[in-house]
Amino acid sequence: MTLDDFRNHCLKKPGFSENFPFNETTLVFRVAGKIFALMDTNEFSSVNLKCDPERAVELREQYPGIIPGYHMNKQHWNTVSTDGSVPGKLLLELADHSYELVRDSLPKKLRDSL
Repeated sequence: MTLDDFRNHCLKKPGFSENFPFNETTLVFRVAGKIFALMDTNEFSSVNLKCDPERAVELREQYPGIIPGYHMNKQHWNTVSTDGSVPGKLLLELADHSYELVRDSLPKKLRDSL
């Protein structure tokens, strides 16, 4: 999985935006201004994604490439390796899940406008 592959997948999502709010290499993907993914553009060795807490635990037990979110709330965020230890299809599914969790937490009026 490359950063371009991952980015192209996420670009299609309604309300998508991206920026570098923390530094010149940490790329943040947002839906309606709320973060759903973070990654380092220099390496793209992993990506932080929001996850349902119960599913997060299951995924961490099943895949060594999924660990509690680095510099994030460990209950709600996972750091997912992009080195192939997590299948690319699953990585994209987890990006979709993260997007949906954040989108669904938005106020109804904002959600409906996406």
